[in-house]
Amino acid sequence: MSNFTTNTEMLRAEIAAAAARLIAEDGADYATAKKKAAKQVLGNTKVRGEIMPDNAQIEDEVRVYNELFFADTQPARLLHLRKLAVRLMDDLARFSPYLTGAVLNGTAGEHSDIHVQLFPESAKDVEIFLLNKNVDFEVSESNHFGGRAEPVETVSFMWHNEGVHLALYEADDVRGAMKPGPDGRPGRANADAVRALIADSEQK
Repeated sequence: MSNFTTNTEMLRAEIAAAAARLIAEDGADYATAKKKAAKQVLGNTKVRGEIMPDNAQIEDEVRVYNELFFADTQPARLLHLRKLAVRLMDDLARFSPYLTGAVLNGTAGEHSDIHVQLFPESAKDVEIFLLNKNVDFEVSESNHFGGRAEPVETVSFMWHNEGVHLALYEADDVRGAMKPGPDGRPGRANADAVRALIADSEQK
């Protein structure tokens, strides 16, 4: 049993490291990176559920990869994206913006976009706001952070040469948004919290 556990943990770690490389080097999303990494490590072998690493483990591996290979560029890139995110969140303040994703958790790299969750009274209010700002955006759908079946409308656009994705939740969803993720880490942060992260990094 111990050998099985050890082998499982080794495979999980190997897949996590391979996925982290795809995320850091190519900008792959976590789901795609996991699938590609599993195929790289295991070939066409059917992957057992317990072998697949969770996002928290992959996130840790992305941090390690960034420290090893992008230590001279990644911190500045992260700081740049966080400062842009705060400016964007200030513009969107009426819609209760919260930063999420790689720019919040500190793993953002060259290919990372800015992901913000909004909690407006109406999604149309956000679209009208962007149209009035002459922002050319595309509309798609993304998964609800709470695991609900219904998708969330997401608007995406380029802003100061960076990709931005705004997930438009219902106003009442903000209560559930404040809960930490399964790994205990905060899943999102308001503008003041992001400013604190910026101040902390600039003092180092």
